[in-house]
Amino acid sequence: MTRLSMKTIKQLNEKDLKSKVQETRTELAKLRIDGSKGTLRKESGKLKPLRHDIARMLTRLNELRREK
Repeated sequence: MTRLSMKTIKQLNEKDLKSKVQETRTELAKLRIDGSKGTLRKESGKLKPLRHDIARMLTRLNELRREK
């Protein structure tokens, strides 16, 4: 999964954002499992950007909820 810019995130609707958050959390969980097994070498730099993407998406979801 590529990094999502805030511009891209703002174009998504609430339903799409929720599904993207779920996908990203699943990917993050898989990477964390690989890290605990010791098989996470090349992808170790993906953890922090994924966490930041999730935070940005959740921020946008909260903004959408406050607008309602």
